Amino acid sequence: MDTQAKRKLAGILKLLILIALIVVGNLFTRGVLEGMEVSIRPSNEPMLHRIIVTSMIAYVFLMAIPFVPGVEIGLALMMLLGPKIVPLVYGCTLVSLCLGFMVGRFLSEAMISRFLMDLHLFRAGRFIERLQGLDSQQRLSLMLEKSPRRLVPVLLRHRFLTLMVVINLPGNMIIGGGGGLAMVAGISRLFSIPQFVLLIAVAISPLPLLLLLFGDMVGGWPV
Repeated sequence: MDTQAKRKLAGILKLLILIALIVVGNLFTRGVLEGMEVSIRPSNEPMLHRIIVTSMIAYVFLMAIPFVPGVEIGLALMMLLGPKIVPLVYGCTLVSLCLGFMVGRFLSEAMISRFLMDLHLFRAGRFIERLQGLDSQQRLSLMLEKSPRRLVPVLLRHRFLTLMVVINLPGNMIIGGGGGLAMVAGISRLFSIPQFVLLIAVAISPLPLLLLLFGDMVGGWPV
């Protein structure tokens, strides 16, 4: 087998592993949600505590995986337990998105470029390769230079606002979900770690604040 064929096979195997991770993540999310279908009674309080702990650990890791709807676990917990669980879900959401961001920061341009090249995405691979060694301003300039001359430059220049909007956008799972968006932000190197943490802390706060302020008014929630 020649070198080109080996690289193509390696690319296909990497893609299959990524798809398998996403599929397993989705199945595991379904399993966690099904395991949360319990009634709240004093007699099953110990079991409920175990479900909460297990669900929150799963939530942190599943939400960090691109294209996995782990956010549904957090929403389900808030619907099940009401305002008292909101601060914990908020904190775990922040940790999860920061985890996705740090994974993106950990991935080197060489690794990403090689993966794209193995999939025969040569143009994208060469572009990522050109980003090696550039600081955030140089990266931004290169991205602006190579991007289409309409919407993309505007989104890049207003990337903080863009990320805040898309992270809360309904249906953002088709573009990677919260974990995928956080990972891309990390890969881009256009956000420093403190900037990202502060940005995400603000971006994910509206729903928790709304539930904390008005959650007790929602019928059916334990108070």
